[in-house]
Amino acid sequence: MRYVYGFEEEAPGGRELLGGKGVGLAEMTALDLPVPAGFTITTDACRAYTAAGRQVPDGLDEEVDEHIVALEERAGKQFGDPHDPLLVSVRSGAAISMPGMMDTILNLGLGDVAVAGLAESTGNPRFAYDSYRRLLQMYGEVVEGIDGHHFENALAELKRERGVTQDLDLDADDLRELIATFEQIFAQDAGAPFPQDAREQLRRAYRAVFDSWDTPRAQVYRRTYEIPDDLGTACNVVQMVFGNRGERSATGVCFTRDPSTGEARLYGEFLVNAQGEDVVAGIRTPEPIERMRDVLPDAYDELVTTLERLEEHYRDLQDIEFTVEEGTLYLLQTRTGKRTARASLRAAVDMVDEELITREEAVARIDPAQLDQLLHPMIDPDATVVVAAEGLNASPGAASGAIVLDADTAEERGRAGDDVILVRWETTPDDIHGVIHAKGILTAHGGMTSHAAVVARGMGKPCVAGCDTLHIDATAGVIRLGEQELSEGDVITIDGGTGRVIIGSVPLVAPSIDENFRTVLGWADGMRRLGVRANADTPEDAAKAREFGAEGIGLCRTEHMFMAPGRLPVVQRMILADAEPERRAALDDLLPMQQADFEGIFEAMRGLPVIIRLLDPPLHEFLPSLEEATSDAMRTRIRQLHEANPMLGSRGCRLGLQFPEIYEMQVRAIVRAARAVADRTGEPPLVEIMHPLVGFREELRRLRELTEAVAQEEPSVAYLCGTMIELPRACIRADEIAEVADFCSFGTNDLTQTALGFSRDDAEGKFLTHYLEDGVLDANPFETIDQDGVGDLMRIAVERARGTKPEIKLGICGEHGGEPRSVAFCHELGLDYVSCSPYRVPVARLAAAQVALAEAGVVAVAIGG
Repeated sequence: MRYVYGFEEEAPGGRELLGGKGVGLAEMTALDLPVPAGFTITTDACRAYTAAGRQVPDGLDEEVDEHIVALEERAGKQFGDPHDPLLVSVRSGAAISMPGMMDTILNLGLGDVAVAGLAESTGNPRFAYDSYRRLLQMYGEVVEGIDGHHFENALAELKRERGVTQDLDLDADDLRELIATFEQIFAQDAGAPFPQDAREQLRRAYRAVFDSWDTPRAQVYRRTYEIPDDLGTACNVVQMVFGNRGERSATGVCFTRDPSTGEARLYGEFLVNAQGEDVVAGIRTPEPIERMRDVLPDAYDELVTTLERLEEHYRDLQDIEFTVEEGTLYLLQTRTGKRTARASLRAAVDMVDEELITREEAVARIDPAQLDQLLHPMIDPDATVVVAAEGLNASPGAASGAIVLDADTAEERGRAGDDVILVRWETTPDDIHGVIHAKGILTAHGGMTSHAAVVARGMGKPCVAGCDTLHIDATAGVIRLGEQELSEGDVITIDGGTGRVIIGSVPLVAPSIDENFRTVLGWADGMRRLGVRANADTPEDAAKAREFGAEGIGLCRTEHMFMAPGRLPVVQRMILADAEPERRAALDDLLPMQQADFEGIFEAMRGLPVIIRLLDPPLHEFLPSLEEATSDAMRTRIRQLHEANPMLGSRGCRLGLQFPEIYEMQVRAIVRAARAVADRTGEPPLVEIMHPLVGFREELRRLRELTEAVAQEEPSVAYLCGTMIELPRACIRADEIAEVADFCSFGTNDLTQTALGFSRDDAEGKFLTHYLEDGVLDANPFETIDQDGVGDLMRIAVERARGTKPEIKLGICGEHGGEPRSVAFCHELGLDYVSCSPYRVPVARLAAAQVALAEAGVVAVAIGG
């Protein structure tokens, strides 16, 4: 098997073989763009290395040596030469972009002798020693696992001794002294001196890149974005070009469009006399890319022209890393740029207008789950706020939370349900677990393309970066924002849209939906087959659902109406009644309340179908605990209603059959409300009445009989009568149930519990967390449908129900209805609609369109993840 390909060679496997970075370098080379020479060690090599227990596969070292020789011939320099050495970088690059999660090493090939030769051959000692000290630190951290703070502390101490604040203020002699210190740190922590042989450096470096695929931070990132563990990473060996050779050299990161807004303008940052890690790691606060026009005008003009070519070639927003060495531009990477949801929508609409892509491609390329970002709260514009500091508006949205100063605490408190803001000097890839669980990120250093900014934008979290008036004393657990001193645990608010940092909690408001959002989802609606409804229990929820494009209500839960403070005493009176007459008297008092609820929902959803689920939970849920009971009668009733496993006890349709007067009152309230709304508006509601937890045909037959008898009181009201499928038996006997049902809706929350034998409340945060972290399960079955188990039951139900009644309406009303992969599965099953919370309706609309496009083969679509 062949493991290594030069950038100029044609490789058979594309991105899956060469990784995203490798395939980008190869394509740019083919486009004759200014790319340094180099080669890619493939993902096959990484997988073989991992499978063999971290042993390099046979022939790999020899292939690498052959490509180094070819690189030497092209460069006219020798790798490891003591006088004018060829230097290379080693960069990871997986098939799916994982920014900052794996490792990079620059300046490989330097040693104590070679650095002196480089200083002499370039006539620039400062550049040579700066490059070597960077190699010592990166190699020490990546290959030997040395704590980077040991190097950083030594650098900070030297700057203090010299009375300077910037690395650039250290001269060649200072850097020589720093190298000696770094070599001592290396030898002490690694147990051996830094290797002087260039080929040994390279061999150990690409092994370390392979190892970085399985670091904790990479594993956390893959779990978060559902990236398969078996992809492996490629490793790119690239001839070094140097942005740290002086004032005519620079390094930078830029996007072809603004990744926060989608605006068609060059967006990015650069640093003069620096290497790439300085920009992305936030080591120095960079300059906006527009300033490059003034300091390096020729390179800037070439960069602009090159970016236009790249976007035209890839037909998507590109994220580019570049270096300018003594006035000459080099491209080090191009990839599809991570962006906010708002930017995705604007860029998609603009590219359609520019005739760069089609509407189908625009709809296909937007991650449905990312739309949730657009529903993030913003600071109330009418709120009075105390702005303590300002930084860069690195990722939009706003969040309030308690200050935490390390990633472990952010994860611990976030898992416990606390809102926290992770405050750091700068974030690193090792902070990923804390970033995931924080509500927002605030950093003292770093720019718009720093690690914190890029990761936060990808996750849809607000971030304020480069807040230079933020000072952190992690040991004392305090921070200073301008003149304000705060302690860990104090609450702050960050506004990632403006860069403001505010003391205390601030009122937040829901964001507005812009025209690009409406345009793309309008296109999507014309491409999907699957209907999208919402779960809504109040007129306010129903109105919000309609605003987000819901085509009806797929689940209205009546029990939530019973819990209102003014009604709970009446409900409790009904439950405590000893006989049916007393129970009916209490239900008569509840009737007008229920009717008013339904009228509000019918009016909000005028012209659209509404499924109302009759009472589902066990009656004890409406009573206080035994200790809080206020009378002997209540305590007696609580004891009578007690069940060892109430989820499988007297609830759902079982209540309706035991106490038919409850369901009679609810049906009566529904049909009266429907008639009242029809009389007022002249438009009769589309009513669907759902009986929960049916497992037997006879249960639904009897409840349908009850429903029809009560509904006859309002003969002008048309309605459908159906059931929620949430038991395995209901799935496998769906043919019988369909005989007496007009519709069936899968309640996948409970169906998952009953099919898997998992109690959701007892599983999540306990054994299920262990299952996911340990790889027993690939995904949380309460978040995405377990297609092999629960999904197979659903498939049986669909086939059997439609076998009995081809016209029966089938849908889903668990929260899975708003999860992209589950939506795709529902489309494949042939369901008529999905239903989810109002705020997930846009996600479901887009996901339904994408799976229809993929099925038709119009464009390639990756649902979710």
